[in-house]
Amino acid sequence: MIKDRLDLIKEYINFFKSKAHKEIPNSPLIPENDPTVLFTTAGMHPLVPFLLGQKHPLGKRLVNVQKCIRTGDIDEVGNEKNHTFFEMLGNWSLGDYFKKEAIEYSFEFLTKVLKIPLDMLAVSVFEGDKDAGKDEESAKIWEKLGIKKERIAYLPKSNNWWGPAGNTGPCGPDTEMFYWIGKGKPKGNPETNEDYWKEIWNDVLMQYNKDEQGNFNLAKQQNVDTGLGVERVLATLQGFKDNYLTEIWLPIIKEIEKISNKKYGKDEGETRAMRIIADHIKASLMILAEKQTPSNTERGYVLRRLIRRAIRYGKFLGIQGNLTKRVAESIFPIYKDYSHLEKNKLFILKELELEEETFAKTLEEGLKKAEKIFSKKTPIKREKFVKLMEAHGKIDILIKMLDNKDSKKPYSLKEFNISEKEIDQAIVTGEESFLLYQSSGFPLEMIDELADERCLIVPHRYFRQEQAKHQELSRTASAGVFKAGLADNSEIATKYHTATHLLLAALREVLGEHVEQRGSNITAERMRFDFSHDNKLTEQQLKEVEKIVNDNIKAGFLVKREEMSLNEAKKSGATGIFEEKYGEKVSVYTICDAKSNVSKEICSGPHVTNTKDLGKFKILKEEASSKGVRRIKAVLT
Repeated sequence: MIKDRLDLIKEYINFFKSKAHKEIPNSPLIPENDPTVLFTTAGMHPLVPFLLGQKHPLGKRLVNVQKCIRTGDIDEVGNEKNHTFFEMLGNWSLGDYFKKEAIEYSFEFLTKVLKIPLDMLAVSVFEGDKDAGKDEESAKIWEKLGIKKERIAYLPKSNNWWGPAGNTGPCGPDTEMFYWIGKGKPKGNPETNEDYWKEIWNDVLMQYNKDEQGNFNLAKQQNVDTGLGVERVLATLQGFKDNYLTEIWLPIIKEIEKISNKKYGKDEGETRAMRIIADHIKASLMILAEKQTPSNTERGYVLRRLIRRAIRYGKFLGIQGNLTKRVAESIFPIYKDYSHLEKNKLFILKELELEEETFAKTLEEGLKKAEKIFSKKTPIKREKFVKLMEAHGKIDILIKMLDNKDSKKPYSLKEFNISEKEIDQAIVTGEESFLLYQSSGFPLEMIDELADERCLIVPHRYFRQEQAKHQELSRTASAGVFKAGLADNSEIATKYHTATHLLLAALREVLGEHVEQRGSNITAERMRFDFSHDNKLTEQQLKEVEKIVNDNIKAGFLVKREEMSLNEAKKSGATGIFEEKYGEKVSVYTICDAKSNVSKEICSGPHVTNTKDLGKFKILKEEASSKGVRRIKAVLT
């Protein structure tokens, strides 16, 4: 019987070790070698080169638990199951076993180790389309294992297909496993009874490779990439529909109840606020533990948004004084196995406190902005407003009114002695409410509360319409940043990745050995490199760094890859950013000539084989990224 989070992780790792899988480390949330994403969003990110064919030091069968951050659906957080930070159990086959073994292993773990009754399980497979055929092979494997035909749903690409991450590359069908959460005897499948089947596991079967002409060809190396969410599985095993009732959330919820004097589960709005606070502060703590600080760009911006959103919902609950530090204290004991949390505890709490103090000033400005918007409205008289709300409730009356108003049908408010003109004059528009949400960070519940005090109305429909417009613009603008790492392993990306090694070596030579890589981002047009250093570089230092890099390119140094143990790598002088992430064997890349090494780093690639292939290196800009971190933007020509 699975007792808790650590027990679940241990059972999963040991099960796949018994199937000849090697355990790989839990990689950092800030990717070292995947410049196309801000955070590690899946266990496959650190494995990108190996999914594309490079040999992994530990072989073709791998297993691990991976901490992940996903911010694409941040507005969905607040329900029973969505989280920003979560842990993903995963097992991989890199050109070894495929559908049969992947499905059999999943089934055996669910039914034999987790002891989930067969009748409580259902699955989905790809229904097929013009690009690839119906995945009857997976369906037949499930049937042989005992899954009834009526429990198998055939679903389209939007449900049961992964990739490619970019326009081309590995992709294929997936098969998902579901657990019955409805009342009574299980019935139907994830298509016919969607609301009562909860997804708990996904096996991605990278069967195809999409080429530049749009053809889906059978891949030379067919991979398996699976994902089993720790939070969701724990809730399922413990009989909860709500993930926040498990031991990895409940201590945080209890602390929020204590400081807010509110009860979880009593009021829908307050419960949602508690979930958001718990989720966002946990995610913020995990990001801060990797020394990322809040800022107005990229990772720092995401972190700032999470912290401030938690604070805003704290205000909605009426929490006075410092919120983030008190809630964060309840999170450390849950993850005692993450030693870097305790190690960086003082730093984490200090940054949370500082950001909360800074945001207090912004909050004051937001209230002024709200007052400016509200002052232009004509409030409904208090007695009429109260009568209207008591009779129907805000949501009910507005849905009726707006449905008729939008379709130009008359809607009578005579029974409340209120005219349509009075309603119109008291409405806060979608543009106005969303402005408060976006620029000042007020949640819709807080805007509602402020409007209620003034007898004004905030139609949620208009707010959602405006929000949808901005979300679409945001998705379009950030599509390139949030693609998975398989999206860009082009020749130019490989060159830029190798150039980061030369740049780091040059910076350490000019500025000192305290310089460490803090992140990178690579596109087809340029490279961006973040590194630890307190002061702005002088013009002379920048010229010197640029010259060293170009001299090493012209020298035509070899780029050599070796596999060795971590201890051997350290003894050989290899450097690395995150020592706790390495497994028993690592890849070491050395840029050298016959006499000396220019650079020697623990890394997983990709790289060119000779520095002369890089062309000319030019620094475009040097600037601050966040506290104690500088940023260089450069190009290869």
